[in-house]
Amino acid sequence: MSSLTLWSSPLADFDTVVRRTFGPSAFGSVRRTFGFTPAAEVTRDGSDAVLRLELPGVDVSKDVVVEVVNGQLVVRGERRDERASSEHGRTVREVRYGSFRRAFALPAQVTGEDVTATYDAGVLTIRVAGAHAGIAGRRIAVTTVTTGTPETTPAEPAEVETPAESGEQPAA
Repeated sequence: MSSLTLWSSPLADFDTVVRRTFGPSAFGSVRRTFGFTPAAEVTRDGSDAVLRLELPGVDVSKDVVVEVVNGQLVVRGERRDERASSEHGRTVREVRYGSFRRAFALPAQVTGEDVTATYDAGVLTIRVAGAHAGIAGRRIAVTTVTTGTPETTPAEPAEVETPAESGEQPAA
């Protein structure tokens, strides 16, 4: 289980469904609908969390901001891509653009100094140092009730395998 979680607003999700189904939002400007949402992957590397966001064709030096705000890692920016081609005396122009914002909850011990970001080949990689530090699993005793008599299975101290150690991918 990852300590980083994707922030999502149920009202915003509902607003998106309404917009797609009926056109303009029934709630006015409750939350701006963004034209572009980059794919994100969250993995664990030792005690660090590593986020990868696909941002092909984005100029990260001008159009992307990575910041830690109120206990969240926020990645926001804008994608602008304009292409034109001429064939057989006709010009075809394609324009793709849209703002985006992704927010991920951070553990309490993480500060802005623990976050580094690099961009290579269309992928923004953000490393959150120590995001999983000090997180230990704990076995919980399970009580079963059979015909009115509770039986408790003792919780023995044991190493608990985390999803990252077992090869499972954490939910994003």
